[in-house]
Amino acid sequence: MRKKRLRSLFITLGIIFALIVIAIVVGYFAVQSLIKAGVVSAQDITSTASVIIKYLIPLIVLLVLIIIGLIAFWNRGERFNFWFKWESLLAFIGVAILTVNLILTGPMVALMNVSQAQINKVNQPTVQSSNQVSQDIAGEGTVLLRNSDNNLPMKAGKINVFGWASTNPIYGGTGSGAAGDVAPVTLYQGLQHAGFKPNMQLYNFYRGYRKTRPAVGLWKQDWTLPEPKTSQYSNKMMNHAKKYSNTAVVVLARNGGEGADLPENMGKLPKTAVYHGNKGDFKNGQSYLEPSQTEKNMLKMVNKNFKNVIVLVNTGNPMQLGSLNNYNHVKSVLWMSGPGQRGFNSLGKILKGSIDPSGRTVDTYLYNLKNQPSFNNFGDFKYANDPKMSYVNYNEGIYVGYKYFETRYGSNNSQYNRIVQYPFGYGLSYTRFRQSMSQLHQGRNGRISYSVTVRNTGRRSGKDVVQTYYTAPYTNGGIEKASTNLLRFAKTKNLKPGQSQRLHFTVNRAEMASWDSNHGGRYVLDPGQYRIQLKNNSHDVVTSRNFNLNNRIIYNSNNKRPGDHQAPKDEFQYAKGHVTYLSRRNNFANAKKALAKPHDVKASQHTIKTATMPNNYKLPKAKGKMPTTGAHNNVKLSQLRGKSYNNAKWNKLLDEMTPKQMRQLIAYGGYQTMNINSIGKRHTYDFDGPAGLQSFMVHGLNTTTFPTGDMIAATWDSKLANDKGQQVGSEGRQAGISGWYGPAMDLHRSAFGGRDFEYYSEDPQLSGTMAANELSGAKKYGVYGYMKHFAMNEQETNRMGAINEWANEQSIRENYLKPFEMAVKDGGATAVMSSYNFIGNRWAGANKNLLQNVLRNEWGFHGLVETDYFIGGFMNSNQSLKNGGDIMLSTNGLNGAQASGLKNPTVVRQMRKASHDILYTTVNSNAYSKESQQKSMTLPWRKRLYTIDVILVVILVLLEAMVVYLDRRKFKN
Repeated sequence: MRKKRLRSLFITLGIIFALIVIAIVVGYFAVQSLIKAGVVSAQDITSTASVIIKYLIPLIVLLVLIIIGLIAFWNRGERFNFWFKWESLLAFIGVAILTVNLILTGPMVALMNVSQAQINKVNQPTVQSSNQVSQDIAGEGTVLLRNSDNNLPMKAGKINVFGWASTNPIYGGTGSGAAGDVAPVTLYQGLQHAGFKPNMQLYNFYRGYRKTRPAVGLWKQDWTLPEPKTSQYSNKMMNHAKKYSNTAVVVLARNGGEGADLPENMGKLPKTAVYHGNKGDFKNGQSYLEPSQTEKNMLKMVNKNFKNVIVLVNTGNPMQLGSLNNYNHVKSVLWMSGPGQRGFNSLGKILKGSIDPSGRTVDTYLYNLKNQPSFNNFGDFKYANDPKMSYVNYNEGIYVGYKYFETRYGSNNSQYNRIVQYPFGYGLSYTRFRQSMSQLHQGRNGRISYSVTVRNTGRRSGKDVVQTYYTAPYTNGGIEKASTNLLRFAKTKNLKPGQSQRLHFTVNRAEMASWDSNHGGRYVLDPGQYRIQLKNNSHDVVTSRNFNLNNRIIYNSNNKRPGDHQAPKDEFQYAKGHVTYLSRRNNFANAKKALAKPHDVKASQHTIKTATMPNNYKLPKAKGKMPTTGAHNNVKLSQLRGKSYNNAKWNKLLDEMTPKQMRQLIAYGGYQTMNINSIGKRHTYDFDGPAGLQSFMVHGLNTTTFPTGDMIAATWDSKLANDKGQQVGSEGRQAGISGWYGPAMDLHRSAFGGRDFEYYSEDPQLSGTMAANELSGAKKYGVYGYMKHFAMNEQETNRMGAINEWANEQSIRENYLKPFEMAVKDGGATAVMSSYNFIGNRWAGANKNLLQNVLRNEWGFHGLVETDYFIGGFMNSNQSLKNGGDIMLSTNGLNGAQASGLKNPTVVRQMRKASHDILYTTVNSNAYSKESQQKSMTLPWRKRLYTIDVILVVILVLLEAMVVYLDRRKFKN
């Protein structure tokens, strides 16, 4: 009998421990998959686990008591043991069920909302429309850089394709801009669909060499270029290739992604990076954007054996391509950034001429990337006296990209041509166009209009790009001004030979104003001669038209610029720091000093003490009366749809919210906005990313991965950008996704920017035009796009390390804020994602000057501002709320994402305003369309949880009944 009782005891304990082990194992693998996917960080897991443990304490205490009881009372009698054993087990299971429910609906609720999301399928007609837009973008965004001897177009037929990257091309980037689940059209398939017959022996050779592309991820980067050595091409293979076709395509590809910038020096990689390519690929000092020695050897081999060589440059970063001039049979060079899921279908069509290439460069291509003005001041810089903080100096001021090269070297063609290989806005065609410009017509209120007529003078149909630039009068030593600035652009329709089209443009001369930090800061137009030039690109002038301004015009509160809600003033003088900024004065006399690499820079005590860091922040003093909360006004959020931001009914709705509801809405903003049933706030899904609606956690989406941002910009076609936005919006409405973490519109300050593929261009006007059109297109279908990363996230290096970015106000306003300004004023943006970086020493996500004074007060923005993915550290919810932030991109509400001070009226007012911003954006989204409002507010996973709970409770009741039944049978005497 004693052995029987012991066996029964051990079986009971075994069942309990087995349940615990299963739970731990399942949880472990689930956590590892989330970390690997980049959805959560190890810090997220640690902080979440620390909270979950608190929920497990009662369960652990109960388990200990059960074990003590089983051991202490196991010999009290058979019937007592029977009851104690079964009731203990049932009690443990019951408490475990309750604990799991509390965890899933408590600290894990946001993660569960997204990971268990049930997203609708996008219908086939919409998918087909998105595919067509993708192909149109790829077709019009591919740039023909060289075409000697009219090598292209060519007849579709047999063709050799060299380069390992041909079997593993770049479709997009990594991180939030990565491709989705749908299998893409490969480069080979794109050629085959156009009627080409690639040499499959070469394809099999490359596939046998290596099948997968080295991973460039958030936490570790493998920059390996897995290119076979020329000695590995057998004579048999090459002889077959020469007989197969006398034409060869060589593919050069470079990857980029979130979390790391491309290496400026392959001989000195950071600790998180590796290179396992062929020995001697790069010498010390050579960059990742130069062809490797193995690639050069391959090009030499192909050049020797084939008469017609085409090089396809497949990357989102402008490569250093001067070495291609060394190969006499390289007759054509094409640039094609990440074309998304279907874009390679356009490649074969371009090669055979059924699509005329009409793309233009979005960056300046240099013979030596070390000539970039940002080269020495881009990357990893730590303060000598405080290595916890890093910094970077935007020392070039307003002279970014072509604005530097045209201003400094543009008047000397021989010098310019030694430095610049392809200007900004450059691109060739298979046909010819002639452009002519009308005289300027000056209307009222500073409006200037003109037209450009484009005639196709060639023998093939095609599209052309019209580019107009302005030059403002410059006084030596006066306000800094670039010699040329993109003003307006447009793309023609498809013009047949002999056909022409007239394009009309209207601008306001206020757009040509420069920022003047004298007298508190304002935009000004200096007197003198202004030029509006029709150009082929940033360098080649077609026609100039001039107008004169007799008197200086100052834009202030008495004379606001069109579109300004409030006259701007200096907001970022604190961010100027102690930097020598590049000046045009005396023909860039200070260039050597300004562009030098900094050494042994120390952070001042003022910089450290005033930095936006948790140790420098305290909750505000409780001031004023506590706002009304928890009222019963019987107002539902749906009643505010379409109402103005300042409608009186908002106050009644906000009065109904409790501080805890506000805190939850603000804290749990990771890929969603939370539901609040009491006010009818519906749950919304907000998904990545700039290339289309994608998710790290939700698989099986059939939404589209569109071409990369720089490829959209390379079309120079704002209508195509709007078409893409509309397709994102249409897919979102059908899928049940309301928010879109895109588009991204920081600038290409450096060719080595890890997310250059995701951003449009080095130019703010081109970037802002494309962004505004994408946003307005998505908004048409009720999808609110988060313009990002606001602002100045031009590098990935140290972006999460409290990086202090020092820049003068003129460059901040004229370059880095301008695309966002256009997105708000022209695109109607109602959502913003702020950035990790610090502007000066103030975190962008808690920067009142940026988020309140400029975004809302000056530009008139109404909507929500969300942080980038919430990592804690310098990120603090209270600090963000105080300075204009609204919602934290957090999946667990931890690490400072939950606001403290719920009894502090000042904090509650801040939370109330943030809630207003969030609710205003979401109520005007597709979440409140007629069809959406007919759906239940309870998320599907919660319904499943409740169903499982009911089933488990029924099982527990049945087990209890069984215990009673067995007791009566076994112990009836």
